[in-house]
Amino acid sequence: MASSTPLKGTELVDCARANANQGIQTAAYQCGYDDDLNKFAQELRNACESMNLQVKELTQLITDQDMILKIGTGEIIAPDTSSQL
Repeated sequence: MASSTPLKGTELVDCARANANQGIQTAAYQCGYDDDLNKFAQELRNACESMNLQVKELTQLITDQDMILKIGTGEIIAPDTSSQL
């Protein structure tokens, strides 16, 4: 659910990270900035700086753990029985 007011600080960074895979438009909307991408980018940059994060692009917020979790949600492939390979 999108925030009704623009998020700031760690809440903004957390929300942006959670929506980074969906792109900047979706992340901005979900974080309460609607279609004001410039304001979203500026506030995100400020929030990251205050947390000592070196982030130049939204996709840099995606961690290795996020990628592992995404990969881990795939389909399980196994034989129907223990005697089949």
